[in-house]
Amino acid sequence: MMIQNSERVMKRRKRINNLAHGLFFLSTIAGIAVLFVLVYDISKNGFGWLSKSFFENFPSRFPDQSGIKPALYGSMWIVTLTAVFSIPLGIGAAIYLEEYAPNNWFKKLIVINIANLAGIPSIIYGMLGLTIFVRTLGLGRSILSGALTMSLLILPIIIVASQEAIKTVSDAIKAGSYALGATKWQTVRNIVIPTAFPGMLTGIIFATSRALGETAPLLMVGAFSYISTLPKGPMDSFIVLPIQIYMWAGRPQADFRSISAAAIIVLLVLLLTSNALAIFLRNKYQVRSEE
Repeated sequence: MMIQNSERVMKRRKRINNLAHGLFFLSTIAGIAVLFVLVYDISKNGFGWLSKSFFENFPSRFPDQSGIKPALYGSMWIVTLTAVFSIPLGIGAAIYLEEYAPNNWFKKLIVINIANLAGIPSIIYGMLGLTIFVRTLGLGRSILSGALTMSLLILPIIIVASQEAIKTVSDAIKAGSYALGATKWQTVRNIVIPTAFPGMLTGIIFATSRALGETAPLLMVGAFSYISTLPKGPMDSFIVLPIQIYMWAGRPQADFRSISAAAIIVLLVLLLTSNALAIFLRNKYQVRSEE
């Protein structure tokens, strides 16, 4: 009797497992199908507008004379400065919390708050950047204000991902380093960081990708919808690709929607290129750490 009951339980579990597996598979296929349709539609409407002049021209009232040059420059400025500010701070904070901070209630409070900050809507960071960087510090509607605001946005993501990567480093490896006479910093620098770096790069990939595609925080800190000059320094005004795409998509002419599709293609290529580079570096360091 007990054997029959256990067999029925196992069959029921297998049916539930197969059902869950099928639902997850169908959900994945549905997501891929929707993505394929969107990419196909964007490619069909946008590829015809990709030309040398599209990358060299400024936005214009005439679709055939419009380009993304200032938005492209602005996006590169924002992403580069955001990475410069947030990556060292995020990795440094994660190292301190995991390797140096005492394991008490204050550390737990900080960790919980950092995890909560990673889920706050981006518009809140935009309001914070507007209050602190634009008005209080007097940085104005500049690239620096935008980059600092985006750094606040992605910093919790980098910290959390780096912490999880550091936790995967074996205690036995660190104990072996201490046994050979290495100091705490030598162990962190030569053992912990190289071993955890592939995992850290995963968080950096997602964080920088989010920074490249965000719009709301930059609108709050004063990103322009049109500028007539290229940004040459961190205190200059700016526009970024997502805002330019939004402005074109809202125009009534059908051609502007087509050039917004072309700009989306450029943004997707930038995202895929940066992700591919980061994945290559992650795999390279992962292989090196396993040797």
